[in-house]
Amino acid sequence: MARWAPDARFRLVVAAVDLFTEQGYDDTTVAQIAERAGVTKSTFFRHFPDKRELLVAGQETLSRLLAEGIADAPEGSTPLAAVAAGLERASAEMGPQNRELGPRLKAAVAASGELQERDALKSVGLAAAMTEALIARGVPEATAELAAELGVLAFKRGYAAWSESDQAAEEPLATYTTSALADLRAASTALG
Repeated sequence: MARWAPDARFRLVVAAVDLFTEQGYDDTTVAQIAERAGVTKSTFFRHFPDKRELLVAGQETLSRLLAEGIADAPEGSTPLAAVAAGLERASAEMGPQNRELGPRLKAAVAASGELQERDALKSVGLAAAMTEALIARGVPEATAELAAELGVLAFKRGYAAWSESDQAAEEPLATYTTSALADLRAASTALG
């Protein structure tokens, strides 16, 4: 096993998702994940505290990108326009590897209650980051929380549609996330 193999973090995520899908989360060990990724157990623990954290790899970066996009939205932007700017910033960082991983990740999460719980906590963290960025722009708290929740839902819906679409299609993730946000905005008008 290579001690300092390139892309070890991403290979660990892919190995874990594949093993979780093949044999279940509970039956997958850290040793198996490390072996499948071609690294040592100590390399695993340099990147992740435990196997559950593999599926939220990048959450801090994603939260930061969403918040930066909101902060950098043009002055006078509506809360949802600022959220759209956050979605565009975060989406721009997602490439083909993220797209390919999407369906496998979805299957792994669907098969494990513990992973579903961790995925829900990830959503809470993303919403909190967007809410804080909106409040910093002067958006009232209740409005910021609602806009952030719509942003999280738009990101999830957009990512799912993007990762399940034709892999040869060249449309970037931002096209899907901003479209999902527009759909949610339209749907919210029907709430009365």
